[in-house]
Amino acid sequence: MKHYFETTQAVLKEVNSTENGLTSQRAAELGIGKNKLAEGKKVSLLMRFFNQLTDPMIIILLAAALISGVTSFLGPEPEFPTDTIIILFVVLLNAILGVVQESKAEKALEALKEMTAATSKVLRDGTMVHVKSEDLVIGDVILLEAGDAVPADVRILESASMKVEEAALTGESNAITKTSDVLPQSGKDCPLGDRKNMAYMGSTVVYGRGKAVVTAIGMDTEMGKIASALSQAEDEQTPLQKKLSQLSKILTWLVLGICVFIFAFTILKDWGVIFAGSSINWMMMLDTFMIAVSLAVAAIPEGLATVVTIVLSIGVTKMSKRNAVIRKLTAVETLGCTQVICSDKTGTLTQNKMTVVDHYGDNEALLAEGMALCSDAEWTDHGSEGEPTECALVNYAASLNMKKPALKAASPRIGEAPFDSSRKMMSTVHRTSGGIVQYTKGAPDIILSHCTTVLKNGARVPMTEEILKEILGAQKEMSDRALRVLALAIKSHSAEPASYEPEDLEQDLTFVGLTGMIDPVRPEVKAAIEKCRSAGIRPVMITGDHIDTAIAIAKELNILTDASQAITGAQLDEVPESEFESIVERYSVYARVQPEHKVRIVKAWKAKGKVTAMTGDGVNDAPSIKSADIGIGMGITGTDVTKNVADMILADDNFSTIVTAVEEGRKIYDNIRKAIQFLLASNLSEVISIFTATILGFTILHPIHILWINLITDTFPALALGVEKSEPDIMNRNPRNSNEGIFAGGVGVDVVYQGLLVSVLTLASYFLGIVESHGDPEHGVTMAFLTMSMAEIFHSFNMRSQRKSIFALKSHNTMLFGAMLASLVLTTAVIYIPFLKNIFEFTTVSAAEYFTAMGLALLVIPVVEIVKFFQRKLGK
Repeated sequence: MKHYFETTQAVLKEVNSTENGLTSQRAAELGIGKNKLAEGKKVSLLMRFFNQLTDPMIIILLAAALISGVTSFLGPEPEFPTDTIIILFVVLLNAILGVVQESKAEKALEALKEMTAATSKVLRDGTMVHVKSEDLVIGDVILLEAGDAVPADVRILESASMKVEEAALTGESNAITKTSDVLPQSGKDCPLGDRKNMAYMGSTVVYGRGKAVVTAIGMDTEMGKIASALSQAEDEQTPLQKKLSQLSKILTWLVLGICVFIFAFTILKDWGVIFAGSSINWMMMLDTFMIAVSLAVAAIPEGLATVVTIVLSIGVTKMSKRNAVIRKLTAVETLGCTQVICSDKTGTLTQNKMTVVDHYGDNEALLAEGMALCSDAEWTDHGSEGEPTECALVNYAASLNMKKPALKAASPRIGEAPFDSSRKMMSTVHRTSGGIVQYTKGAPDIILSHCTTVLKNGARVPMTEEILKEILGAQKEMSDRALRVLALAIKSHSAEPASYEPEDLEQDLTFVGLTGMIDPVRPEVKAAIEKCRSAGIRPVMITGDHIDTAIAIAKELNILTDASQAITGAQLDEVPESEFESIVERYSVYARVQPEHKVRIVKAWKAKGKVTAMTGDGVNDAPSIKSADIGIGMGITGTDVTKNVADMILADDNFSTIVTAVEEGRKIYDNIRKAIQFLLASNLSEVISIFTATILGFTILHPIHILWINLITDTFPALALGVEKSEPDIMNRNPRNSNEGIFAGGVGVDVVYQGLLVSVLTLASYFLGIVESHGDPEHGVTMAFLTMSMAEIFHSFNMRSQRKSIFALKSHNTMLFGAMLASLVLTTAVIYIPFLKNIFEFTTVSAAEYFTAMGLALLVIPVVEIVKFFQRKLGK
């Protein structure tokens, strides 16, 4: 339908709606949840399962199972294919676990998406309510203001200087001024970019406000027609995940090389036996092949990628419960590296509960009336609703028995020049019993620059230097007390203004007075700032407030110690880019800033090589949030635009939540590193053991033993390490380097010596088994299996801290204890339960041998503790 050629009343009639919107019942009848673009097809459960089987190492295992099964039946004495069944069972179980864990991770991320879902202001039953944008229906009447993303295709009903940026649809970067007027018909259709009484899904309101009725939703919108079907974004990998993928590829090729070497070495060593006479000893060839497969299975930490994904998804879910909603997984890692946090003052460092506590001016009643009328906050039965500063002004008027509904009835608004951050002013025009009156409120210095007269004793007198000095003195006195100061000016018109453009309205004003309001510091922020300091993080405060107010708040929070550490936006404009980069570290407070200044601040810190976080809420903050290493949007006051480009959203708009998120980010990265170190050391111990045994001419473990160890002994402790509580000193360290590799900080050395240690203990247990059984190799295998299984479990306790003694840790990891007990019971079961013992080809182990093997496994703890002791000494 060409709604742009129709009147607003005709459009409302066509969509069966009114200017007050739909009823909730009618909206429910139309069906909710349809206002979204089609997504790409999700991968089915069956396809996910098969995807788990495409890993090169899994394919090698399946090939080994097939060859083992064929030879079991085709040999001179056909036997039950035990190895084949166990390998297939383990592969199947691994695939199922992979699918389950993948689904859990996806559900966690879907839950986070749900938390950050866009909402719209909708009139339902004549009342404004917040509704999820996907639940809009045709006929809904929505309210739009600067910073809102247009949630559907809409016909404008009212526009107060509303401008919409439609670059996503038209490619035109200039914002279009919208109107409710009918477009003239010229016999031709009107291009989308010229439809000034329409707004479309995918566009953004950048100025003013308006009211519109929904005419198309979902795939029927202009955006839907262009998109046709919007494929889901590819799963993003964090830098760590990418490094692990590269590591896995390197390991795969390295292991395949070692396997080929072992296979060739064994063939050459036993050439005479394998190729004796005219026939080939296929069983011996198979044994040689299975040794090579054992090595392959031992060397690849199959659960590594899965463990990392699960730990990340668990971590971001926990963070969301603490009001830090992560939108991009990369943010989790970057948070741990954060060196500078640039934070807005209002609402983030302070409570955003403004209260007028002082005023200046001859006529307080006029001052309060004008401030309340020149605001978009409203008075309801529950108090004021709207932007906090404006709510304070409406409450101020109400405290003087001037409630806004009565003021509006006596002086209805007929026009306005909405507030914007570059002008730092707002003007409204009202029809009163005494004629047309304009109120303009804003920053005192800006308002005063537009005033030529002052209201004194009920009369307008010229603005003199003496009067100006008196006003500025009153302003400074309030600002020195950390009050936020706003000024009000008035202007009378003989008739309704011909133009509501700011440059036409805001000239030759009459100064009325000042209001001073306070926004108290959040009580928990001071401790969070101290925590930042001890963690090596520099807090920086950015505000649009007066510099005196900013300095007072910053001193209270210990963000700065001297006024010279503060700079205004105007002063910053005078500093060349190259010079600012060299002096950016001097400043901890930026006052009276514009959104473009925030971009400069971010770039300057990044040029210093610092990982920088930046908060923002307004539509103009999007560029600075996007350019920061960590862009932080506000969940309460933030616009859709800033939320969409943010890496993280603060559900409570609280600075202390950022610090909590940094701590959580550090903990998650630490735990992932612990899991990686544990898995790589465990797999290295298996490789060294099998490689040594093969070179010396004996078998220490069979493929099914290795699979059991990797599945039971490794994966679950690694997951348990992923939920380890943070170490006590985690926020007393400097941020880690964002470029540091997986093996940085001594991890590589630890992996090698710990893998070697477990191998030595396993080999010792094997030889003790041989001695105790008078030369039975299978008894040695049983002892080696028992020692390696439990040594790796005990070693997981060492990994609770890379350098600290585990006996000095005050917290407990219940999940790790559970993994140890489960592994102990299962490992004991496969050795002593006859049915399982036969499958694994184990021999009977006496109680003395059992505890000997356990004792050898337990040695991994004191040995690592001794090494840690010397590492701590060297570190000091």
